[in-house]
Amino acid sequence: MPDGSKTAAPLTSGAAPRRAASRIHEGLPHPLGANWDGLGVNFALFSAHATKVELCLFDNDGQTELERIALPEYTDEVWHGYLPEARPGTVYAYRVHGPHEPEAGHRFNPHKLLLDPYAKQLVGELSWDPAVFGYVAGTDDLSLDERDSARFMPKCRVIDPAFTWGREQKPAVPWERTIFYETHVRGYTMRHPAVPETLRGTFSGLGIPEVIAYIRSLGVTSVELLPIHAFVDDDFLLQKGLRNYWGYNTIGFFAPQPRYMATPFVNEFKEMVAKFHDAGLEVILDVVYNHTAEGNEMGPTLSFKGIDNASYYRLLPDKPRYYINDTGTGNTLNLSHPRVLQMVTDSLRYWVQEMRVDGFRFDLATILGREPYGFDEGGGFLDSCRQDPVLSSVKLIAEPWDVGPGGYQVGAFPPGWAEWNDRYRDTVRAYWRGDDGMLPELASRFTASADKFNKRGRRPWASVNFITAHDGFTLRDLVSYNDKHNEANGENNQDGHSHNLSNNYGVEGPTEDAEIREVRMRQMRNLIATLFLSRGTPLLLAGDEFARTQGGNNNAYAQDSEIGWIDWGVDEEGRTLAEFTRVLIQLRQALPMLRRGRFLTGTYDEQLGVKDVTWLSASGEEMTPEHWGDAHARCLGVLLDGRAQESGIPRPGTDATLLLVLNAYHDVVSFKLPEAVGGHGWLCLLDTNQPDLVEPTPFDEGHDYQVTGRSLLLFMLRPDEPKGRSTAAGRSFRHVLRELQRAQGGGLAMPEPGG
Repeated sequence: MPDGSKTAAPLTSGAAPRRAASRIHEGLPHPLGANWDGLGVNFALFSAHATKVELCLFDNDGQTELERIALPEYTDEVWHGYLPEARPGTVYAYRVHGPHEPEAGHRFNPHKLLLDPYAKQLVGELSWDPAVFGYVAGTDDLSLDERDSARFMPKCRVIDPAFTWGREQKPAVPWERTIFYETHVRGYTMRHPAVPETLRGTFSGLGIPEVIAYIRSLGVTSVELLPIHAFVDDDFLLQKGLRNYWGYNTIGFFAPQPRYMATPFVNEFKEMVAKFHDAGLEVILDVVYNHTAEGNEMGPTLSFKGIDNASYYRLLPDKPRYYINDTGTGNTLNLSHPRVLQMVTDSLRYWVQEMRVDGFRFDLATILGREPYGFDEGGGFLDSCRQDPVLSSVKLIAEPWDVGPGGYQVGAFPPGWAEWNDRYRDTVRAYWRGDDGMLPELASRFTASADKFNKRGRRPWASVNFITAHDGFTLRDLVSYNDKHNEANGENNQDGHSHNLSNNYGVEGPTEDAEIREVRMRQMRNLIATLFLSRGTPLLLAGDEFARTQGGNNNAYAQDSEIGWIDWGVDEEGRTLAEFTRVLIQLRQALPMLRRGRFLTGTYDEQLGVKDVTWLSASGEEMTPEHWGDAHARCLGVLLDGRAQESGIPRPGTDATLLLVLNAYHDVVSFKLPEAVGGHGWLCLLDTNQPDLVEPTPFDEGHDYQVTGRSLLLFMLRPDEPKGRSTAAGRSFRHVLRELQRAQGGGLAMPEPGG
């Protein structure tokens, strides 16, 4: 327990001459972090097991330690003090005293400079020197290392949070209309011809008008950014000339990654958000609260480990020297501890309230629902989000798996959450590759995976459908490579998944063979069309819309290079695919039947005489158990009747009736167009064998349509209307045609090579 006196400790060798000691007041134990109130800065740091905490002040560049001040008060396990002279821009960090008893889970070492878990901005980068480790190398992790780590560590900076948001308003895109667009701040802009070189790879670069105009013109609603919280480059990557490109190695949950900033001010991120909001686009953050960059017992001491290791991390109960590793990254944050849970929820609220983001995608989210006994959808963190008036109002998306026991939890998150659906990804890939026996599984995934999500009032949007994401092949590589090609990662091609469900259609990698290229482009159109015509929330990987490649690398986590960056030198094939994607998105938004907030059940509605979904064989007849059991069947029809009830309320004729035909067989299949209640014939709106289809083509009921091998079609029923009388179905029909015509008229703001 401190005596409340002020202490200015001796400086390390080489430091600037001693300056006059700062006046320290007792301050307050809340809020945590370093917070400026207009007159001074209150410093507050949680540590349940520390015996003393020293605030270390540095010069503006963080190079010279100017002063050490013992925080004078300890209230409710929070060390705190108030510096009336401190202002925004003050650079600081901590040294924390306490027992160095690894066998008991305690790793205090005052020789190690520590980052504030609540720091809003970091200065400098980590240098991998032996001094950043709390133990002496070669002593089996038990001997205290007394080398000072300050000059190898980044530091924290006090910020002024003031920002004028003006007329900014959050887009508040309804879940049923949401389309995620996953991208990377740096990778999206490093080669963009319209982004000035000084802004490339930064928040400012991502916020320039040309970048936002393209994203908006594509039709997506919500831009999901790979991690932007401050993170660390792994030493083993730096030694190979690589970097942690994706950023899943967080060290600061409140601070933006310094390398993504073109200015010295964190308000740069706010300016970017304001510009996205002004364009009607949401900003979603991919966040990593499951582990930190400090690794296991052999990892560095950078922050949490030296502040209160036994509180912040899950340790083996019988051997607390070692860490529970349900993340596969060395350590696991202990969200069962109230102060750690507070830190995570405080961080989330900060990004919502101060930075005004619109939601979060949680990496390895099963970790966040873990208690000591395992995953619990009623665990502390998930309950906290559900009842929190701030967090429950934004989009919450789980990556519902980790590597621990019982870690696969797709469909097990509570109401209010959406989840990445890898079952959708694998099923759609396998189906279009032509695998046997995929029709029953495809039907389930195509209709929002009701077997996983149709419970407790959850809606189809809870299934986040994706074909590709940052982790794995890009869309082009999925149809161009049978095997991964990760040699550039320096791990002998041993990293990354080998189960890719991909096909190269005859040649591994690029080819000039016209027939193979045509099949690949059609398969890309099939995959994109399936994504946007399925129920659930679609997620598109940035660059897939114009057939971006990573040269077969399916694990570009370390490729802060042209492998990982998006190439905006798009050829004609790519531009055509991008236009196709934009038209598909426009169609999805124009057709409520594709995104209604209810699950399709196939139940017969006696009042209306229809089913909401009917599965058809190539004969145009309803599928039988024999059809479903045919492992060699590759063709399927999906009749979505717009006259079906919406949430139990009859609304006959208020939506279009659609017919989708999917043919994964390699050759032509004759498909008989069925009769449908309330209409007379079909209009073909989309055929992936004809990417430039402009005018919808009419066909009679009973017509034997020759469906090209490996292709997808979308038809819309021509509704019956009494002569001279407009009906709701007719108005819906004409609206869709107008939207399709408008979409096909162009409007994609694709940047031209050279800017």
